[in-house]
Amino acid sequence: MIIEGRNACLKGEIVVPGDKSISHRSIMIGSIAEGITEIDNFLFSEDTWATIDCFKNMGVNITSKNGMIEVKGVGLNGLKPSQKPLYCGNSGTTMRLISGILIGQDFSSTLLGDDSLNKRPMKRIIEPLRKMGGLIEGIKDEYPPLQIHPTQILSGIHYQMPISSAQVKSAILFASLYSKGETAIVEKAFSRDHTERMLEYFGANINKKDSIIFINDVQRLEGKRVFVPNDFSSAAYFIIAALTLKNSQIKLKDVGLNDGRIGLLKVLKKMGGYIEVENLKSFNNELVGDINVRYSKLKAVEVGGDIISSLIDEIPALAVAASLADGTTVIRNAEELKYKETNRLKAIRTELRKMGVGIDELDDGLIIEGRESLKPAILDSHMDHRIAMALSIAALNGKGKSQINNADCVNISFPGFYQTLYNSLIFS
Repeated sequence: MIIEGRNACLKGEIVVPGDKSISHRSIMIGSIAEGITEIDNFLFSEDTWATIDCFKNMGVNITSKNGMIEVKGVGLNGLKPSQKPLYCGNSGTTMRLISGILIGQDFSSTLLGDDSLNKRPMKRIIEPLRKMGGLIEGIKDEYPPLQIHPTQILSGIHYQMPISSAQVKSAILFASLYSKGETAIVEKAFSRDHTERMLEYFGANINKKDSIIFINDVQRLEGKRVFVPNDFSSAAYFIIAALTLKNSQIKLKDVGLNDGRIGLLKVLKKMGGYIEVENLKSFNNELVGDINVRYSKLKAVEVGGDIISSLIDEIPALAVAASLADGTTVIRNAEELKYKETNRLKAIRTELRKMGVGIDELDDGLIIEGRESLKPAILDSHMDHRIAMALSIAALNGKGKSQINNADCVNISFPGFYQTLYNSLIFS
């Protein structure tokens, strides 16, 4: 992909695709609910197709018509054994969350991924699922393929989260649907709570008190109509682009504003970014609104602590904003980025250095020296969709043509990213 930075700006209304996290969960919960679940504004991407295929292979009827997904739920105990391993592709969300459902089934399953996913750690879900009585194992007790076998009984647990992870929390919550007794999850720091919100919407007995999530014996879930808000993580690249490209002014429509997802907005406002939210509304327990953004001169900040969990996916994009801010930005407590599709700390450091940015990698973050503009360069996505999109915004701020190799990995979460981007650009 060739991107030329030549006095471009963003203008107008932009609509990004549906939220990936909520799309995954709507298929999973809809499949084990009773009755029909209709899903509007579903994100059709490589990751979410992996989730659909897994449940189709377990006997769930899932169809698509006019952009609407219909799931004919089979109930908590209605899934059938797949005739082949359940392939999760590059989707860690699919593998980690579906594991919590599969340990409650009366049949064995095998979960595997592509070369990248098969190198990503799964011990973080294996340990709590075993504590509940689940029979699950991986290569070296850590890596996919995962083998999951039926067990006589699962028991609720009181689990102190060692890390802030919505995926680990969700795997436990799904397993609790099949366990006896109460499960209590104590969060170290607040993480995105899409699973809790959707389970409650579908009828689960779930509540939260302070930092503890409680879920009790669940008899059934009921199919629902779901509207998927537009994905905040996808919107983040356009927010950064508008803040850093002079004369930009945009409105992002119907974006999900779950408090566990919008840490980036708080940080960018602290950096001096002009960002306003309006037209707030709620769908299936999720807050949605429009985000207005216009070009701003940004200043450096220090970022770390509890807010990191609410912007972990947006740190590559934040690094681009910091590269163009006045001063030195320090990002800490982001070691989780080492275990994504690639080591995102290393990848963004490597690529932004090619563009002349003074950026150093810490054990748990980055130190970034802001500069006036970026140099064009030959860049690589490291086969990571979020790195590819972040570098695309960086390239627009370059003075000349940049090349991004392996840019088609954006299809993992945002098919049509480049078309949406170029339709929003005005060149002077």
